[in-house]
Amino acid sequence: MDWELVFTVRDALRRPLFADAIIVGGKNGLNRAIRWVHVLESASFESLIHGEEMILTTGMGASADTRASLAFLQNLIDKNAACLCIELGAYFSTIPREMIELAGRHDFPLIVFTRTVRFVDITLDLHSLIINRHHKMLQELESISREFHRLTLTSQGTLKVLQLLCKSTRTQIVYMQLQGKPLFFPALPPEEQLPLLGFFESLDDELEGIQPDAAPCIREFGHRKIALKPVGALDQTWAYIMMISNHKPQEFDCLLLDSASLSIAQELLRTRYMEERKLFSENLWVDELISGRIEDDNRLKGLVGPDFNVVNELSYRVCLIEIENPRDVKWNSSENDWESITFHLSLIIRSLFEKYSLRPLITLKNNRLTVIALDIQSRLPGKLRLQQALDALQHIRSDEKLKDLQLVTGVSKSHKGLKQAYAGYQEAVQSLSLYSCYQKPVLFYEELGVFQLLLNLNDGKTLENFIRSYLGPLIDHDQSKGSELLLTLRVFLDYDGSKQIAARNLFIVRQSLYYRLDKITELLGEDFMLPENRISIQVALRAYQLLYPDKLTLPSSRSAQL
Repeated sequence: MDWELVFTVRDALRRPLFADAIIVGGKNGLNRAIRWVHVLESASFESLIHGEEMILTTGMGASADTRASLAFLQNLIDKNAACLCIELGAYFSTIPREMIELAGRHDFPLIVFTRTVRFVDITLDLHSLIINRHHKMLQELESISREFHRLTLTSQGTLKVLQLLCKSTRTQIVYMQLQGKPLFFPALPPEEQLPLLGFFESLDDELEGIQPDAAPCIREFGHRKIALKPVGALDQTWAYIMMISNHKPQEFDCLLLDSASLSIAQELLRTRYMEERKLFSENLWVDELISGRIEDDNRLKGLVGPDFNVVNELSYRVCLIEIENPRDVKWNSSENDWESITFHLSLIIRSLFEKYSLRPLITLKNNRLTVIALDIQSRLPGKLRLQQALDALQHIRSDEKLKDLQLVTGVSKSHKGLKQAYAGYQEAVQSLSLYSCYQKPVLFYEELGVFQLLLNLNDGKTLENFIRSYLGPLIDHDQSKGSELLLTLRVFLDYDGSKQIAARNLFIVRQSLYYRLDKITELLGEDFMLPENRISIQVALRAYQLLYPDKLTLPSSRSAQL
């Protein structure tokens, strides 16, 4: 970095007030940065300093005992103080040799004043310089950050940003792309690249927990320091920047690294956004595919492209993602219009699915996005990875454009062969239609159980007649008396006849449950729990739930108490 922007021990020693100061130890540490000046006359200072302070002392609070003096110095070193300045006099007549040796081992400047000095004058003088340097640093940072932003608007913007970062910090920069080759600024021979690449690979587990909006993390690499910063957006990481230097990165370095990362992320996001729009226009045939309008194999092969044979052999599921509350979300007609929101959501979906080794083919209609999620990895179960991707989508709340959206997803069973996408789409539609019954944001077709059968029988009469034949007396009683016998029976059967669990979920005492069960037995007959009757009744309850999802909802604890 530009050391003129950092105030160091060497700079302080050039001031007139330090004309008679003598460096007795740690001369190799004169480039240590000074962030503040602190007068310290206490041996207990654990909570008093934060690091990089110049410490001024007469030794009044320290013991004349050599062991105590060494402990005092070691504590300062551990707290990352910049240096220690001691005024020789009543409390320190000479500096113990052991202190000088300790300071030398840690390159920690140990400075003595041989005559009385006014600490207040030193404090005022150095603080004014530090503040001026800091102001200059902020101006320089703003100027370079603007240049980063300007460079991203030119061709090969990312490369130019990395080159400027390297020049401004005077460090080795490594750009690790998750999809692409690593880039080195300045260039390194292969034998020097390998150790750095090996170090990055060793951080594999740790990288999962580092988010793009986090501050750069500092790691040791031999005698060097590495500042690591993710590059990404939308809760996704696309690359990492490593900044390698022989000293601990200063605030200026880390701020520049953060600014460069943000500028590159903005360029990558713009590129992905344009690619998403292009893919949308190219994938209009996906809507025809899920609508069953593509029957000719040759036409389908021409639409998919040269990798048709590979794609056609991949397993896939059709996901129907519905924005449940489009009218409740406040749009800005000039910026966050509906098209912008849906493209933004599509971009996030693509990024998430690719993260879990799923290739998405996306199409949009009204407030629904249809995704054909092609499974391009066979090591982990595709359903598990798809569930993880959809769960991650539900929890994206850091994005301002999407934080108010309520997303509901229906997922088909697994299919092979693209011409089966129409059947998969119908399964996804059926899954989505049962959201009101299950109240789950993500519902797989396999989880529908008997609803798979009932949905195909829902012609308006067949299910109604079946429901009346098994549940008619309970329905009539509930309507005339305002009771909840139907809900009670559903919960009782869902929990395998456990009265304790049923009462707890209905928020009633067991005596009330006993009364309701007696009434149900009276209306349905003593044999309603026999296996054949029980199966029929449970199917009828599911059919009733399909037709009237709001009438069999469990009470909340609050409403039950009112």
